[in-house]
Amino acid sequence: MASQEVIAHRGASAYAPENTMSSFELAVRQQAGCVEHDLQITKDGVLVCLHDTTLERTTNVRDVFPNRGRNVQEAHRTFQRWFVYDFTLAEIRQLDAGAWFAPGFARARIPTFDELLEWSRKRVAVLTEIKDVEVYEALGTDALTLCIDALRHHGYLTSPTGGDVTVQSFHAATVRQAFERFAGRIPVALLVEPEDWTLLCDREHVAAIARFANGVGPGKAIVGDRPHVVEWAHEAGLRVTPWTFRTSTTGNFGTVAAEIEHYLDEFHVDAVITDHPDAAVSTRL
Repeated sequence: MASQEVIAHRGASAYAPENTMSSFELAVRQQAGCVEHDLQITKDGVLVCLHDTTLERTTNVRDVFPNRGRNVQEAHRTFQRWFVYDFTLAEIRQLDAGAWFAPGFARARIPTFDELLEWSRKRVAVLTEIKDVEVYEALGTDALTLCIDALRHHGYLTSPTGGDVTVQSFHAATVRQAFERFAGRIPVALLVEPEDWTLLCDREHVAAIARFANGVGPGKAIVGDRPHVVEWAHEAGLRVTPWTFRTSTTGNFGTVAAEIEHYLDEFHVDAVITDHPDAAVSTRL
């Protein structure tokens, strides 16, 4: 990815349904240099672009498959959840992933990872997040291997540079394995939650990450509270890509554009992940 990249979080997700082709396409129109997305796995082992392990937040699964939900206990209450891994791709194709976003919004499908990779080639870079590794391990599915197989199928492992794809995860063991298996052909990054800031508490901790990753993706509060983390990361050869910049969490900044500009120009981060790629691009014009 280029220096100081604008990365569209789940596409242009402030304006279109997250992790859908309409959101990715809008991000390109808004001149994002990269689209970020998440991976989940269907019952028949297909990688799909979806953030949650369940379908009810972003699709009409309750209406299409009303009797397929599972009762789960959360905070001493019982909820029905429709897990992705309970549905085949053919069943997920029947769902509308667009209308939930806003009244009258166009119908949209959940895209597969294959579809995203085919669409993105020569159009925009892709930042792929492998999610919920341990959930799928318990089901006997290796998310990283499926991801690698897809990247190989689309030709991203046939050259030393790999092409414009980066793989990231909060799961450190997965990042380590990806770093070894990609062998420099595709960059990998470790995501860090704000509450896990001690992973970046000093130069030594940051340098240790550089032994198994090419970049680090800290929650933006980590950089805001401890901007020296960026210097340490750069010293270790790591790119720094904080997340997520959106209008609802600008803190003391008046606008999301002002916040993004501060992180790029004052903290010197390498990229920002934002729901509003148009606002980020405006700071570079």
